[in-house]
Order: sequence, then structure tokens, then C-alpha cells
Amino acid sequence: MTFRTEPVGSLPRPARLQSALIDFDGGLVDADELQAEQDAAVIDSLERFAATGSPLITDGEQRASSFATYPFADTLGGAGLSENLSLDGQYFAIFEDGHHRQLPRLTAGPFRYRGYAADNVSAARPLTGLPLKQAAIAPSLLSLLYPLDGQLDGYSREQFLDDLVDECERDIRLTFAAGATRVSLDFTEGRLALRNDARNPWTGRKLLGDFIELNNRVFDRFSHEERSNIGLHTCPGSDFDSAHSADVDYAQLLPELFQLNAGYFLVQLASEPERERVYELIGTNLRDEADGVEQQVLIGVTNPKDPRIETADEVSAQLLAAAQFIPADRLGSTDDCGFSPFSIDDKPRHGSPDAAREIAFAKITARVRGTERAAEALGNRVDWQGGL
Repeated sequence: MTFRTEPVGSLPRPARLQSALIDFDGGLVDADELQAEQDAAVIDSLERFAATGSPLITDGEQRASSFATYPFADTLGGAGLSENLSLDGQYFAIFEDGHHRQLPRLTAGPFRYRGYAADNVSAARPLTGLPLKQAAIAPSLLSLLYPLDGQLDGYSREQFLDDLVDECERDIRLTFAAGATRVSLDFTEGRLALRNDARNPWTGRKLLGDFIELNNRVFDRFSHEERSNIGLHTCPGSDFDSAHSADVDYAQLLPELFQLNAGYFLVQLASEPERERVYELIGTNLRDEADGVEQQVLIGVTNPKDPRIETADEVSAQLLAAAQFIPADRLGSTDDCGFSPFSIDDKPRHGSPDAAREIAFAKITARVRGTERAAEALGNRVDWQGGL
């Protein structure tokens, strides 16, 4: 048996990199100067990630505009935005502190990515000998680029969704081909779809079932062997140390979530107030057979929104408690969310992006050590490998 542990994906960008991104959008630095800061941040991320002892590392998405916008924009300010997108799209999410994040609006077809998650892996692969994990965006979130009502001239919603599924499949395949060991899709919109926020109209459209169906169209393109290393991540959001849907009961989401044919799931839990109830929900709904795959779950044991660093004993205790409800050979650990899903994030509860970066690596170290302790207690070993 194995106890798996892996990150979600992002790390806080250093303050220097965030300043360079803002200056690039303002025309104050050029592309070469921005790339130099990105290169330095990637090297630092890989080296410090390796020092945590994590068996699977990432570049922290230091080159990505965000987990959601990397396929069509170079920066959050809109540099490099695809020609058939406009910045005046609908809100993706409104967070509990009042700030929001906005998606672009598709103006014409066809829809194509202009950048892939594989680009991060291609740049990072020569810099480390450790296994790399990479996050990618689920098609469900990008489906919100298309107008909620009506049709684009000459480009139907059905055509758009066909193109979107093709591009998401390509994103995953290219990422593995570039040298990633594991890929997980970000699905933060799953919990948000149940919130029904009047300020954010798409959340009242009862889209969770449509999202599940659309994402399964992508999973169905892969064999069960491939899907054993393709995961899906759910959380109530994390941006500026704030969430967008933590008030939605997991009892509404989890029975639907595990209808996805992903090989494994990364589920926010460290910041959840009723953990044992959610452990039981997971144990009840996790499927033994999901189109040829025995589903695995990695529970969140560190909270990126909280600057307090969890201890290894706290991490171990969470896993041992979860193992009362979830088979230990199908259980593992992760962080609740990416530490900074958007490239510009001043991490207000942490004091600064640089302080948050230090804390992130300390949390990851605690996750790895705590997972090792729990594995020893249950007679398992820690590994990244899952599946059949």
C-alpha cells in the first residue's frame, strides 16, 4: 500500500516578479526583463520545493497568469490576450472579502488555446531530476467564456464545447509528453456552482451537472491507465487569502463530484470546520470502479489562506482520522488549494508575497513529514504513485 502526497500547483510569486508583471502591463519593462524574473522564480521554486522532501514537485506556476487564464493570456492585465476574446466577460467569482475575478468574453470562433500547461513543464523539466506535477484548467470553467444566453454568429455553443474538449485533451497530453508525471484539473467552480450568488448570474444556472458531463467528456478520451495519473482538484477558492464558496455544504457537492471519472481527487479539508463528517461523505461516495479506475483521494491537510504553519503531528492526525472512513490504500495528502492561483496576490493575511512564499514551503515540509508519520503509523509508505 502507498500513502500519496502531492501539491495542488501554485506558489506565491515573489514580490519582484509581481512588480515586473505589473510593470510589463504598464510598458515599464520589456519581455526579456519579465522573463528574467520568471526564470529566477522558477529556479528558486524548484530548488526549495526539492528541499521540502516532497516526492513530487512543481514550478509553482511562476510563468502562468493564473490557473484559469494561462491558455489565452500572458498576464492578468490582458497582455497576449487571444484575438477573439475581450476582457469584459462575466465574473468568475466574487470572494468573501468583496473582491472579484473576471473572465474574458469569447467574441468569435473557433476557440483555441494559445498557451498550454505543458509550456511550464517543458521549461522546468531540464532544471530538476525529480518527478513533476502540473495543474491544468478544467473545461467546465472555460465554458463560461461563451455568452450565457444566445449564440455567437457562425459559432454555436455545441461547436465551442467540442473545440474546448479537444483543447483540454491536447493540454493534458502535451503536459505528459513534456515530462509531467501527474496532471490534475482545477475544478474550483464545482462548489461555486452551488452557491447561487445573485451578484454572479452563472452561479444560479444549476450548472454543476453540465460541468460534470463536460469534464467527463475529457476523461473519457483517456484510458484507465492514463486516468490513474489524471486528477481533479476542488476547493472553495483561494485568492488574497479569501474564499468564494466555503459556505456551500460539501454534502451538496461530493456525491456529484465522484461521478467524475478522474483517477484521483484533491479535496480541500484542512480549513473545513466539520472534517470528520466530510471524511465520512468521501468514504461513502468514493467509487471502487469509475470506468476502469479505483478512485483515490488526497485530502487537504494545510491551509494556504492561513499563515499559521501546521505541525507534522497535526497533519498526521488529520490523515489518521480520515483513515477511519477512507481506505488507507486509497488515501493521501495535499494542500487545500494552490498557494496563489492568480499571479498578482499580495497575500494580506501573510504580510507580503515573500513572507507567504516562506510560509508555503514550511507548510509543504510539514505536509510531507506529517504524511510520513501517518504512513508509518498505518504501516504504509509515502509515494506519489497511484492507480492500478
